[in-house]
Amino acid sequence: MNKITDLFKIKYPIIQGGMIWNSGYKLASAVSNAGGLGLIGAGSMYPEVLREHIQKCKKATSKPFGVNVPMLYPNIEEIMKIIVDEGVKIVFTSAGNPKTWTPYLKENGITVVHVVSSSVFALKAQDAGVDAVVAEGFEAGGHNGREETTTLTLIPMVKEKISIPLIAAGGIATGRGMLATMILGADGVQVGSRFAASLESSAHENFKETIINVKEGDTQLTLKELAPVRLIKNKFYQDVQQLYEKCPTKEELIGLLGRARAKRGMFEGDLIEGELEIGQIAGLIHEIKPAAAIIQEMITDFETARKEINNFDF
Repeated sequence: MNKITDLFKIKYPIIQGGMIWNSGYKLASAVSNAGGLGLIGAGSMYPEVLREHIQKCKKATSKPFGVNVPMLYPNIEEIMKIIVDEGVKIVFTSAGNPKTWTPYLKENGITVVHVVSSSVFALKAQDAGVDAVVAEGFEAGGHNGREETTTLTLIPMVKEKISIPLIAAGGIATGRGMLATMILGADGVQVGSRFAASLESSAHENFKETIINVKEGDTQLTLKELAPVRLIKNKFYQDVQQLYEKCPTKEELIGLLGRARAKRGMFEGDLIEGELEIGQIAGLIHEIKPAAAIIQEMITDFETARKEINNFDF
């Protein structure tokens, strides 16, 4: 056991990212049943929908699972109460100050992990009392750090500053990527994009098929004035770029984004006008697979790569 498997009582130090519109109870329970840690993505769920997914997840797995909560969520108080009432034991927080909710969660016996994009925020999370941090490089999909620090440089920088367990995220979809980040100092990995293209992902089939056809250079980090997000370069992305040519105000960007743009793209399958969030690592994802097969493939690849390193002759 390492720090992460010990902390969460899981078999493999692999956490499935709690992605909006992708991470319902089916994916979370499948990952947990396969030996990883599944996370329900609360960011795209109304409070009662989240309650339903938690209850279904408890029936679908006897293994540990958690909930990912973006703290900018408008119904955050209700969300946190539901998490406590339903007996969830692991919460990953993001997009906010960890000092706000960590004490409340810890008082209720919940293990808390916070997602950061820099060593400065990692230290703040540690000072707030979290049990571990996820350090996410800007290769990642979805909402991202403004600093554009890559995973390769971020992980050792964070490792140098903190003493609590460290989970690497951003650009990880293979066992070799997992091994690389653990050599750099991570105790485990959080994987998003690879699980978005799984059978159990709640994303639309159109989006899953798009993921496995993404090539190098097909994504871009944009909308920094609102919340940095990595998008597939579809028509909506091109509309954003055209608007940037006019030096838009924040209000004009909000106007173009509108409401439910991410739901339209990832959940409803509108590949033209929808917001399609995915990581750069999608260029290495070529097949939609069950979550259990993804985990076993990563572990096999990890062990193979580790043996190759042991046999490497300098």
